[in-house]
Amino acid sequence: MRIHELKRRLREAGAGPSHEQRILRLWSHALPRDSGRRLPGTFFPSSLLQALPAIEAELAGLARIHAIHPGADGSERLLVALADGQTVESVLLPRDGLCVSSQVGCAVGCQFCMTGREGLLRQVGSAEIIAQVALARMRRPVRKVVFMGMGEPAHNLDNVIEAIDLLGTVGNVGHKNLVFSTVGDPRVFERLLHERVRPALALSLHTTRADLRKTLLPRAPAMTPEQLVAAGEHYARATGYPIQYQWTLLEGVNDGPDEIEGIVRLLSGKYGVLNIIPFNAVDGVAFTRPSWERCEQIARTLHQQGILTKLRNSAGQDVDGGCGQLRARAAEVRVVTLRRTGEVQGNKASQSHN
Repeated sequence: MRIHELKRRLREAGAGPSHEQRILRLWSHALPRDSGRRLPGTFFPSSLLQALPAIEAELAGLARIHAIHPGADGSERLLVALADGQTVESVLLPRDGLCVSSQVGCAVGCQFCMTGREGLLRQVGSAEIIAQVALARMRRPVRKVVFMGMGEPAHNLDNVIEAIDLLGTVGNVGHKNLVFSTVGDPRVFERLLHERVRPALALSLHTTRADLRKTLLPRAPAMTPEQLVAAGEHYARATGYPIQYQWTLLEGVNDGPDEIEGIVRLLSGKYGVLNIIPFNAVDGVAFTRPSWERCEQIARTLHQQGILTKLRNSAGQDVDGGCGQLRARAAEVRVVTLRRTGEVQGNKASQSHN
């Protein structure tokens, strides 16, 4: 389901603007229909009351929490099952943040990411994105939503923009606390500037070398690091939100003096911050993370060169931190379970023939 389809069904059932806003607000906050104080004009007409149980049941069935993995840092990684049996990951972050997924799988194929290894399976609908927020709000407050989970938001732009619009209005999330993370796509920079809710941007930079970026992000749009930073700078100045440049630190790959010099050259004087995130180990991926001391040295050197730099640890690293890892592990368990079930059934069949 998409949000515009939900709005159409509500209007067809007799909802006026105030009714529609109330229903969407309650849904996105995971609140019951009789919650809070009703304002004049928000009492529902009988036709809407008759239609609501079926609509509410459909919304409740969009997603459910399949597994919860609490982290030592206060985060919670949620494996969320969608109505068709596919799963995505959401992460409750410290300080009232939530990371949501916008696709099942991903087509970009980043070499250091588990999600990209299985390719794109399907898009996540705008209502399914809000359902992730509603599930998270059943557990704790959510005041910041980052689109940094499974998938490339730019490849599901219509659904992501619908979800952002709802979250930035009745969903009560500040616009600068909505963060659209992307490997870079010219359509993103143009389209978001014309939306009612304009989110902050996080741009996956990872290297200042165009050839290496092509290797690390093989199916990202053909934007050089220079073009990406130029587009980001234009968006930052237009919105007043600094760009968050993301840099997954890979030992022996993008942690050398040449990259440090390139970062200084690219980001000096820019309205942004560089988030350095040491690589989070992924089974079957050959990359490794530099020592924490080396990471601190890189961040300190950049800071001394005038680049606002934050050294971050990916939330929940002690519970399969990389995007796609919970989903991959659940898939492995399911395969093993099915194989064992098949063995049992086979043994029973064999015994019945003896």
